[in-house]
Amino acid sequence: MSQNKYVCRHRGEVCREDREDKNGFRAVTIWFSGLSGAGKSTIAHKVEKRLFDEGAQVYTFDGDNVRQGLCSDLSFSPEGRQENIRRISEMTKLFMDAGIICLCAFITPSRATQQQLREGYGKDEFFLVHVDCPVEVCESRDVKGYYELARKGKIKDYTGVSGTYESPIEPDLTLKTDICPLEECVEQAYQFVIKKLARSEAV
Repeated sequence: MSQNKYVCRHRGEVCREDREDKNGFRAVTIWFSGLSGAGKSTIAHKVEKRLFDEGAQVYTFDGDNVRQGLCSDLSFSPEGRQENIRRISEMTKLFMDAGIICLCAFITPSRATQQQLREGYGKDEFFLVHVDCPVEVCESRDVKGYYELARKGKIKDYTGVSGTYESPIEPDLTLKTDICPLEECVEQAYQFVIKKLARSEAV
């Protein structure tokens, strides 16, 4: 029998709304989804730097970084990927409770997982950004050589090669990084985030 039913959420004397009031902005999760090499992490980290320089409490969750620790025990199988995303989403909810803006850069290849993410957050807390880029362009940017290894069969279930990426049906924002210059994509993402942070967004 699971012990979870005996666990109750404890509410301290300082709540999320108190922290948001002190910070002057809402805590939200912005989730960048796209193929490896599309530009997710680059854009997220540049937006993070701009927000940080303006005094915001912000943190970027990057796929490679969380695989070093929190999710180091997981494989890249569909089940492993799903658990990876579940853990990160639960972590971002804790960060949001602390009043922190969360920027997440993860491939998130299946529409089912994308939808589960949306349903796991409250109203106006989660926003999905599709970092859209053709696989051939992503592959040309691949300094790590992962696409080449995948095409040689040395990496299994690699998204865009032997694994499928399902583009979000209704993303909140789409960035076409094969067409728009990087700085233009960063500006679009930054302006989008700023709009979602406004306290007037809350209902």
